[in-house]
Amino acid sequence: MTKGTTSQGKRGKRNTMQCRRCGKVSYHIQKKRCAACGYPAAKRRSYQWSQKAIRRRTTGTGRMRHLKVVARKVKNGFRAGTAPPSKKKAARAAAAGQ
Repeated sequence: MTKGTTSQGKRGKRNTMQCRRCGKVSYHIQKKRCAACGYPAAKRRSYQWSQKAIRRRTTGTGRMRHLKVVARKVKNGFRAGTAPPSKKKAARAAAAGQ
């Protein structure tokens, strides 16, 4: 195929658009399927032969708006409505124990 006028006529069609789930321009309009995440399938598209692709979009690569709050609560033992234990008392107890 040539690089000139004959190729320019093939540039107007749009096969893919932005996917509403993953945000990539991989949603095929005619097939109604995203090549990157598999939308509208319930499970996300993921294959073991592409470990690097799994690593790119796994938990921890985004904002983790909810999960980082849960991690902090786990660390503190899910306490609610109480004051955190004093660090000064803990330090004194550790010094007295030595």
